[in-house]
Amino acid sequence: MLAAMDPRPAPHVLRLRVRYGETDQMGVVHHANYALYVEESRTALMRERGLSYAELERRGIGLPVRRFEARYRSPALYEDELAVTTEVGRVGAASVVFTSEITRPADGARIASLTVELACIDLVNRARGPIPLPAELRALLGG
Repeated sequence: MLAAMDPRPAPHVLRLRVRYGETDQMGVVHHANYALYVEESRTALMRERGLSYAELERRGIGLPVRRFEARYRSPALYEDELAVTTEVGRVGAASVVFTSEITRPADGARIASLTVELACIDLVNRARGPIPLPAELRALLGG
């Protein structure tokens, strides 16, 4: 008997090391840097699937952040190696949701869980509001 295949693409994993400038005086990562970590992972996921943010923007498509949620579980510290695992959570008509988990592989600590929703807009006519996700992007995201 053949096992059913999961149609969703595998998550993207970004490894990074916490830099000194990303921490406060106590050596703890400042909360604002988690937005940068998940953005880097999300853009790498898109590039890996064949459609970079830069290419989308050249085509006149923008994906601004519409909603950002973070749950911090454990502090990340200066020089920690982190793994940012990002996957597509939901593909809507004019938006996409990415979910990310940040862990510290050295001890398995869960650092943060984050959800980012992006709206699809026309960069030429921004006043138009959200537009449908292009078919090519929808296919690459698994929607």
